[in-house]
Amino acid sequence: MSTENPFLNLTYEPAVEALGNDYYDIVTAADFPQHILRFRNDDLLPRLGLQPETVNDFDFIEAFGQFQQRSPLLALRYHGYQFGDYNPMLGDGRGFLHGQVRGIDGVLYDFGTKGSGTTPYSRNGDGRLTLKGGVREVLASEALHALGVNTSRCLTLVETGENLWRGDEPSPTRSSVMVRFSKSHIRFGTFERLHYLGRADLMTPLIDHVIEVYYSHLMAIQDPQERYGQFYAELVQRIAQLAAQWMSVGFCHAVLNTDNMSITGESFDYGPYAFMDEFNPRFTAAYFDYMGRYSYGNQPRICEWNLWMLQKPLGLIMSASDLETGLASYRSHYYAAYKQRILAKLGFRDLQSELGDELLRLTLELLENTHVRYHDFFSGLTGQFSKHWCNGPEQILQTTMDKSDDDAAALLEAWRLHYHTCLATLSATEITQVADCLRQSNPIVVLLRPEIEAIWEPIVAEDNWQPFYELLAKIQQPFNDR
Repeated sequence: MSTENPFLNLTYEPAVEALGNDYYDIVTAADFPQHILRFRNDDLLPRLGLQPETVNDFDFIEAFGQFQQRSPLLALRYHGYQFGDYNPMLGDGRGFLHGQVRGIDGVLYDFGTKGSGTTPYSRNGDGRLTLKGGVREVLASEALHALGVNTSRCLTLVETGENLWRGDEPSPTRSSVMVRFSKSHIRFGTFERLHYLGRADLMTPLIDHVIEVYYSHLMAIQDPQERYGQFYAELVQRIAQLAAQWMSVGFCHAVLNTDNMSITGESFDYGPYAFMDEFNPRFTAAYFDYMGRYSYGNQPRICEWNLWMLQKPLGLIMSASDLETGLASYRSHYYAAYKQRILAKLGFRDLQSELGDELLRLTLELLENTHVRYHDFFSGLTGQFSKHWCNGPEQILQTTMDKSDDDAAALLEAWRLHYHTCLATLSATEITQVADCLRQSNPIVVLLRPEIEAIWEPIVAEDNWQPFYELLAKIQQPFNDR
């Protein structure tokens, strides 16, 4: 083990470890036959007080492929509702908490693995991650981060030289191990497990830990019950905002089980996700989601349901009235956040409330009934926008209008009339700011499925990673000048 490795010389904090072994199992990492660094996230290093030029590729491999460590490796225990049914047979089955480090911003961050080997919770699984699965998560997390979504990110991806057999990929397929960089790996399901076991005695230390580390501003509240109530209310707000972020960028997570919901309100664990192409609330990303439970349009409701189910374990130590009050604000928080983000995609940072409500309604009606490509609509609006649109509605999206059939043209005409009404409330300076807002809110590059498949084929055929790195660079800067 190299004493020069900057990752191994970081100060690791035993925050979760200090809770005691009722919350985790100490495990060992798999010994892989090969270690090829495929991705290193240099953008995250300064947050750890490290400069990219001082960290070489072998430092990443030694710490996050060979798993030399300064702290125990912890497979966290949790349960969860999976597609609506409770599953007590869960836990970290192919990953572990590698360590926790405080960034220079004062925030405690987790290094969490995926594909690092079997644990007591692997059941019949091999504890591995396919290389394609790792590539997809790198792309998802970097794309979402660049689009302003509160998300975990990938720190490293290492190809590990094993052949894996999977039913949803041509097999044998290549293997990898990934390290996720996030604020916490404590899930809704971490609390749900304690309710299942009837361990109210373990609930209080857990919630106190979560508040102290991730909601520290609430520690000033002296009364524990009031503090717990404020924690839940803030979690509700964070989850509502996260759902609004997903919806505004056209993202379908695909597997919103409660074990995939972070207690910090951070998005993570990207499996069969997809960015929606044609606007369709019923769009479903996972092939196994036969009933469309986790469809694009259901995501806000499912997040609310998951928060409601979290009331069962929290009810062991909190009053029902505090929980009810906290959840009651979910829909208003969601609507406000979603409205703000969609109006920005339409060019408005600020708009009279009633005008904004109607513009949002008309936009969604237009998108859903014309089956337009979601990102193309906003891209077209950005490209065609002119300050002269304030002179009359007939000039707004004229090119699009000319190409519309009668039904679509009627919907678009109603939208144009109201859009013009909104523009008419702005000053000349504010009209100029609309163009800037459009450019800053609507990406040029969107991570659709064909783009992912296009970069995967060269990797499979000739181990050519250049298309991957080129796509990665584009999605990391999605608003670059047109």
